[in-house]
Amino acid sequence: MPVLESIYKPPFWAKTSFVSTVFSGLARKVEGLEQKRERITLPDSDFLDLDWSYAQEKSNKVIILLHGLEGHAQRPYLTGTAKHFNANGIDAIGVNFRGCSGEPNLLYRSYHSGATEDLDAVVKHVLTKNQYEEIYIKGISLGANMALKYVGEGNDLPEELKAVVAISTPCDLKGSCDELLSLKNRHYAIRFLQHLKDKLKPKLEQFPKNISVADFKSIKSLIDFDHVYTSKAHGFTDAYDYYDKASSLQFLPNIKVPSLIINALNDSFLSPECYPVKEAKHNPNLFLEMPKYGGHVGFIDKRNIYYNEQRALEFVNQIINS
Repeated sequence: MPVLESIYKPPFWAKTSFVSTVFSGLARKVEGLEQKRERITLPDSDFLDLDWSYAQEKSNKVIILLHGLEGHAQRPYLTGTAKHFNANGIDAIGVNFRGCSGEPNLLYRSYHSGATEDLDAVVKHVLTKNQYEEIYIKGISLGANMALKYVGEGNDLPEELKAVVAISTPCDLKGSCDELLSLKNRHYAIRFLQHLKDKLKPKLEQFPKNISVADFKSIKSLIDFDHVYTSKAHGFTDAYDYYDKASSLQFLPNIKVPSLIINALNDSFLSPECYPVKEAKHNPNLFLEMPKYGGHVGFIDKRNIYYNEQRALEFVNQIINS
């Protein structure tokens, strides 16, 4: 489809990437959402924790929500979407990736941008448990890349899966990593790396044959982390092999499920390759919206309902009613 024209207009104080990104990540609060946790066992005997919230009336629709790097299902960018969809008659599931629910996962591996096998396990579980007639997926950042890769890999997808929404999508992982390592994003990179290393540290004792203290001490940057841990723990040769194989950009031409990408032009985490104009123009199932503002997951709007949350609901309703 042609690139969509965006109508997003942020408050005057939220036009800079830094302000919208930091406010949305650290200051935003979403209250009044009741979630119920369910633990599922994965095919490799590890587990995922799912945080469910429900529409007031029994629903035959559900949205699966995927968080970003070092996020979890209580982040406002997920709970805000869950609350908005619940209020409009749609159940929601906040997926906590392996090791992200407040309890370490069981295996040496954890999660990464391309771990679509875990998303597939969630989709199958949801269909088995509740027999929903319509399933939607919304991913944020890392979760957005995962969602697009999932629907573009060419695997058999359930007919109940009707739409995907991808927000602030690093669909070229190498390009996005380069941006995060640049000077302008140094404060973000340091924060991400500290969280990642804190979570990896317990695995030194748990899996001494997989990673040594020397390996751990060699991690000085995000790309080091992906060289030492992410790639080796998940079957890739190195960080570059991981970026190459897990990036969703290469899978976009194959997407057959209606999918909306919203990437702000002032998102400092995204490289030029993360704005797939050519792919959107040549795939009738791919919709690309590039607002001038919004930073990284910072689409601040009125009544604490973010623009991307409104657009996600509009998009799935448009698809179903078309």
